[in-house]
Amino acid sequence: MLLVIDIGNTNTVIGVYEKENLKSKFRVATDLKKTSDELVATLFNMLAIKKISVEDIEDTIMSCVVPDVMYNWQSANRKLFDREAIVVDSDTPTFLTIEYENPREVGADRIVDAVAAFSKYGGPTIVVDMGTAITFDVITEDRKYLGGSIAPGIRIAQDGLFGSTAKLPKIELMEPESAIGKNTSESINAGIIFGYIGMIDNIISILEEEMADKYDIDESDITVVATGGFSELISASSKFIEIIEPDLMLEGLRLIYERNKNL
Repeated sequence: MLLVIDIGNTNTVIGVYEKENLKSKFRVATDLKKTSDELVATLFNMLAIKKISVEDIEDTIMSCVVPDVMYNWQSANRKLFDREAIVVDSDTPTFLTIEYENPREVGADRIVDAVAAFSKYGGPTIVVDMGTAITFDVITEDRKYLGGSIAPGIRIAQDGLFGSTAKLPKIELMEPESAIGKNTSESINAGIIFGYIGMIDNIISILEEEMADKYDIDESDITVVATGGFSELISASSKFIEIIEPDLMLEGLRLIYERNKNL
């Protein structure tokens, strides 16, 4: 079995693959204070809950956008499985040509998303990952990763709103019934959700126009794929998002592992 670990700014998502089948997955908070021994206990217990033996894990691949926790995760993997994990970065071989000015600036999460989206849907493709930050990534039909856009995520907006105001309550976000909220909670919910739908759709629209103008890509050929924690909530009302892939990162890690395991 293959252990895949996606270490994000807020959460770390862990999956276990048996060949191409995602056998199990679980999510834990990304905690800068956790020692490698605590991460060993977390992994061991989570695997035990899912009835997966440590001995069944044959290899590990991980991506990380939080450098300060990377060492402890690598150390935990070494302690628990007695082997080094494969760590994805801009130098990891994939089938993509990264056309960023400085490829080392491209986050591992963006590379992994792009690999998974292209593998499943080909190109041209726009991937929208709605995590702590919202990333928009553009991949062409000839396997070029062109770059994209980065915007603050919904949780950042929530924290900024609630942290900077004295009387506004923190609420659970859901699909709003109306933009005209009849109480404070409804008004906040409508403002955040409709606001982000508008922002995301506008950025996608601009990206598609630029892809057509600068790269001679037919806009009707572009596939838009969404992933991340808020993808289902936002995508329901988006004019552009066609596909929701909640496990895109995990699948991308598996695909990169398969490409690199014999190198």
